[in-house]
Amino acid sequence: MSQSSRDKAAPPGDSKRHVNNNNVHIMPAYPIDDVVSPFGDAAPNISDSELRETAYEILVGACRSTGVRPLTYIPQSERAERTPAPSLSSAPSLQRSLTSTAASKVKKALGMKSIKKRVSGESVGQGKAKRAVTVGELVRAQMRISEQTDSRIRRALLRIAGSQLGKRIETMVLPLELLQQIKPTDFTSQKEYEAWKKRIFKLLEAGLLMHPHLPLDNTSTDARRLRQIIRGAVERPLETGKNYESMQNLRSVVMSLACRSFDGSISEKCHWAEGFPLNLRIYRILLEACFDVNEPTSVIEEVDEVLELIKKTWEILGVNQMLHNLCFGWILFHRYVSTGQVESDLLFAANNLLMEIEKDAKAAKDADYSKILSSILNTILDWAGQRLRDYHDIFHDDNIDSLETVVSLGVLSATILVEGISQEYRGKKNQVDVAHDRVDTYIRSSLRTAFAQKLKKVNSSKKLSKNQPNHLPVLSILAQDVTELAFDEKTIFSPILKRWHPLAAGVAVATLHSCYGNELRQFVSGITELTPDAIQVLLAADKLEKNLVQIAVEDSVDSEDGGKSIIQEMPPYEAEAAIGNLAKSWINIRVDRLKEWVCRNLQQEVWNARANKESIAPSAVEVLRTIDETMEAFFMLPIPMHSVLLPELISGLDGCLQHYVLKAKSGCGSRNNFIPTMPALTRCTMGSKFGAFKRKEKLHTAQKRKSQVGTTNGDNSFGVPQLCCRINTFQHIRKELEVLEKKTVHQLRSSHSTRTDNITNGIEKRFELSAASSVEAIQQLSEAIAYKVIFHDLSHVLWDGLYVGEVSSSRIEPFLQELEHYLEIISSTVHDRVRTRVITDIMKASFEGFLLVLLAGGPSRAFTHQDSDIIEEDFKFLCDLFWSNGDGLPADLIDKFSTSVRSILPLYHNDTESLIEEFKRLTLESYGSSAKSRLPLPPTSGQWNPTEPNTVLRVLCYRSDETAVKFLKKAYNLPKKL
Repeated sequence: MSQSSRDKAAPPGDSKRHVNNNNVHIMPAYPIDDVVSPFGDAAPNISDSELRETAYEILVGACRSTGVRPLTYIPQSERAERTPAPSLSSAPSLQRSLTSTAASKVKKALGMKSIKKRVSGESVGQGKAKRAVTVGELVRAQMRISEQTDSRIRRALLRIAGSQLGKRIETMVLPLELLQQIKPTDFTSQKEYEAWKKRIFKLLEAGLLMHPHLPLDNTSTDARRLRQIIRGAVERPLETGKNYESMQNLRSVVMSLACRSFDGSISEKCHWAEGFPLNLRIYRILLEACFDVNEPTSVIEEVDEVLELIKKTWEILGVNQMLHNLCFGWILFHRYVSTGQVESDLLFAANNLLMEIEKDAKAAKDADYSKILSSILNTILDWAGQRLRDYHDIFHDDNIDSLETVVSLGVLSATILVEGISQEYRGKKNQVDVAHDRVDTYIRSSLRTAFAQKLKKVNSSKKLSKNQPNHLPVLSILAQDVTELAFDEKTIFSPILKRWHPLAAGVAVATLHSCYGNELRQFVSGITELTPDAIQVLLAADKLEKNLVQIAVEDSVDSEDGGKSIIQEMPPYEAEAAIGNLAKSWINIRVDRLKEWVCRNLQQEVWNARANKESIAPSAVEVLRTIDETMEAFFMLPIPMHSVLLPELISGLDGCLQHYVLKAKSGCGSRNNFIPTMPALTRCTMGSKFGAFKRKEKLHTAQKRKSQVGTTNGDNSFGVPQLCCRINTFQHIRKELEVLEKKTVHQLRSSHSTRTDNITNGIEKRFELSAASSVEAIQQLSEAIAYKVIFHDLSHVLWDGLYVGEVSSSRIEPFLQELEHYLEIISSTVHDRVRTRVITDIMKASFEGFLLVLLAGGPSRAFTHQDSDIIEEDFKFLCDLFWSNGDGLPADLIDKFSTSVRSILPLYHNDTESLIEEFKRLTLESYGSSAKSRLPLPPTSGQWNPTEPNTVLRVLCYRSDETAVKFLKKAYNLPKKL
């Protein structure tokens, strides 16, 4: 920004600045804002005035002034009349005369104006000063330190220098030295002395205990002793003479705490004011001396000399150039805000200093620096964001120059936060444009706010004129106002914002397009037909859209994509689209109504297989009828876009039907819900054929059945007939969907809609969700019925009865009789298209149950070599039940699923020795040479196979044979019972 343009710039928000008759600019009265300090609340028990005196003590001590007389100065206007002072190049810097008339280098570097005026800090109305001005006296006046206090500090420093010749100030704890050297006689009253001494103790507490340079150990005895001394000094005055034991104790503990170092050694340097953030609070007080005490918005012309002195405190305060830039930048920004935002020079300087901070941040590694930097930047960013998110209301023609500085502050802050501090940014450097994104956000936010104000104004005026004839609709008036807003944006704001965002005007009109579009959509959603008002609004919207698109196109001429990205943000305001939205609303209402109906009626459905001759649920009939009626009504709508909206309608109806299927099958269970838990392996008990045990064991097993088999929730709606009704319902849905899809194709081709080819070619897949869910539900429920019947309903004759005790007296006949009864129920209930599948799943489950009885039936079962014929005959009876003399399942289907059982049954014909040898051979093949010394126990895979070691082992476990028992005892020490 040029100097001339900045001279003309008014502060943000100053749209009413005016000039009086004497051509003097009069600043308006601003509400005084303030921002929360990002430095934290360091040493809250020390007031600003107390800390200001401490800062002055550090400054004078750092400069090592030897003068004891009070220093005064005379105004600049009188200084030229006096004889120039002799050269003081060898004198201490505090005594240097302010005779330079050169422009401030600091102000020049920060882009601030230099104003020829009286010497900063001079007293007004006190007559002529009698002595040449010095930098030290200027600083004293700027910091509001009395001459008496200044004299006392200098005398004390002389005493310190005399007692510790050659010792640098940073090797001392200055408050401790002052405590010893300053006496009650240096004060006008004892009360003043006690207050001063109390400040010294608070300072020692803050610098060494509250904010130490290095973290304190919780067990530190020195810290505990210092707290005790400070508390004692409050109750009883501490003797501060050099030879007093109390002073020696204080010095010992203070020096011990102040001279700590990172490596544990004793540091020559004393760290008593370097603790974060105490050091920055003191340093900021020093920097406040750069502002004229009589004109809070002005930086003094002697800022170069003052900063030169202040920098001498860096060693004591642990400040470097980076921290100085940070603090000084914050001071400039805060002074601008806290003084009513009337001096834009301060804001401009803060922005320029922030550019230096951006360079510092990239090299910063100190955690404390990063923490305070992040806090400062977030504060500035929030402040700038509040103004930029509503820049249309804040900035106007007469103060638009200030906008550039505020944007720069916000963008720089955001950039440093992301690029200079964030570690995540390192790998995304080429993907993130912080300035662009930030300004993009400001543009969109401000335009939304401006649009909302326009809308509110139009609505208010509309209420006043609603009884007038031929009044324009609200959205027609709003379209005119938005057009004016867009052209103002293009003319006034976009040229400035384009520095950070090449498509500033395009983004602005895209935002307005979106805002107006939202109102337009709401308007259309509230009408049921195209009225004159609706046509008028749509025409106004079309005209507005053309203006907005034209601005976007002109703004995007030089962009890489030719403005394509911006245009994509501006979906057209077409009448057809508006009509389409009305039709979509019609669709949504009916889909929501159907979804609600599905949920309500499913809760009442009892799944009665005798409700109708098809044995399907009445609720499904109603759902399908509603869907068919909705499709009929859709094609009767007087719209030219049936083919465009049809996918949305079918998708909604498909979702409702899928929801019906999913809810209907939920809670019906699956294989894992019913299959029993396999008991642990045991060996047979010799000398007993279970005669006395049989009855007791069966009772025990029956009592445990609830823990061994899964069950449904006991609801009657989950019985076998009810599950069959559900399967029939899902099959009926599949069949009806095919009919509905063909009917829809015919209706679409008969309509006057365009672009029907793509839709009709793919219509068969449109109800794919509910169709696929129906197929999946049939599969799940078919398996659930099978395992429920075999392992739950017939558990008492299979799992709890088959082959329990004597094999010959507990054969398969009871199981077959009851299973046949269930097969008759299922065959008479289930639809013939899915009947074979259900019966097949029951057969597979019964075969699996038969194997589980043989191989995992628990210690209540034992088989001899002679029982093999009975087992094989029983399995043949089971297969014959499903074949049913040719009226049941096909023989090849039975053979396919009985292969596993038939391959295992021969093991029961083998003698025990053969089984043991076969088991050893298979185990060695599986585990290799490691199994020679001790046979490992093969895991249970559940995949029964005669060549699988675990299967052969289970045959041995249930072999009622002494050889088998001994082998299992020796090899695995298996128990005889659970």
